[in-house]
Amino acid sequence: MSRVKIENVRVLDPVQQTDHVETIYLDQGKRVAELTEVDQVINGQGKWLMPSMVDLCARVREPGQQQHGTLKSEGKAARENGILHVITPPDSKPIVQDNGALIQGLVEKAWQDGKIHLHIIGAQTQGLNGKQPANMAGLKKGGCSAVTNANAAFQDDDVVIRTLEYAAGLGLTVVFYPEEHQLAKDGCVHEGFVASRQGLPMIPSIAETVAIAKYLLMIEVTGVRAHFSLLSSGASVELIAAAKAKGLPVTADVAMHQLHLTDALIDGFNSLAHVRPPLRAEQDKAQLREAVKSGVIDAICTHHEPLSSSAKMLPFAETEPGISAFDTYVALGTQLVREGLFTPLEWVEKVTLAPARVAKILECWQKEAGWVLVDPELEWQVSKDSIISQGKNTPLIGQTLQGKVIETFYVK
Repeated sequence: MSRVKIENVRVLDPVQQTDHVETIYLDQGKRVAELTEVDQVINGQGKWLMPSMVDLCARVREPGQQQHGTLKSEGKAARENGILHVITPPDSKPIVQDNGALIQGLVEKAWQDGKIHLHIIGAQTQGLNGKQPANMAGLKKGGCSAVTNANAAFQDDDVVIRTLEYAAGLGLTVVFYPEEHQLAKDGCVHEGFVASRQGLPMIPSIAETVAIAKYLLMIEVTGVRAHFSLLSSGASVELIAAAKAKGLPVTADVAMHQLHLTDALIDGFNSLAHVRPPLRAEQDKAQLREAVKSGVIDAICTHHEPLSSSAKMLPFAETEPGISAFDTYVALGTQLVREGLFTPLEWVEKVTLAPARVAKILECWQKEAGWVLVDPELEWQVSKDSIISQGKNTPLIGQTLQGKVIETFYVK
């Protein structure tokens, strides 16, 4: 239905900073003052209407990993869960995001197959090899506004400095998924009591903080704009806060699951809780929540990583890390509201306007945002049938959650 009237709905608009109940009209996904004829009338009593969400970190698995997900399957999962703008790292297999000429084709395919706006972060080094800088000028010409080496290691710090200088000269943002590989080694879970009892190889929090501290020094020297994605440690928050206080051009995000789940979930070798960076301690969760509330962490992302069932069926340390997160994103967000961490409008801002600003797609998002109708009270059970994503890998399987997207109105 292209022309819609929604009556008595709570409109949460972070751009206008308004939160009130009203009757609104949508024409082809865009809000208009009034319509003389409508195709559909919706009773919005008790529901929220918000702009579509912007996800700063999600993997859609295409090209090359279609056994886990496709642009069609993950695009549908994102869209039906209210996420129309998806930012994805360049670590597909094979890696094609070091070639600006190939990126536009992926963007077009994402819209054609999944009806989502895909924003691709370019590769910081050729093939993510950590040795030679990628052709960043070509990546910028191809539509990239940011580059990253994703989870791949750099050969040495000289390569990092050279790529940061290159990116700074082009006005590109560098995205860090901070982890000092020599400290993380072959670890797979948080260094804590549960991991010790189960004898699993561990990733200490210092692997993240050492990487952040080192990169912040390089950012200060080069002046590059940088974004730290997927923070997991409370100690990392202190470093980001100090950098912002100093005036460094840095932003940060956190995955939604880090605000709810802890390493207690890995008990019993539960591979569905295997994610990288790992779920950490209760204290880390509390500090991350406070950092999002205060604005030290700018935005919340899904960190969606769909995986086939076989990817989680090996011994824990050999399973692939990742949580399928599109389908539970809104429910976990409304839970933060019910728990009093955010007002509804504050939560909406953290998943819409704030990430759009970080990704430098504000104008594009405002033009093509569309609107999302949410029922914050709707209870539903997380199951393989209720998950739209091709990946059913979530430790929330079997749980009853509250809050769900009823409909997404996108600009066609």
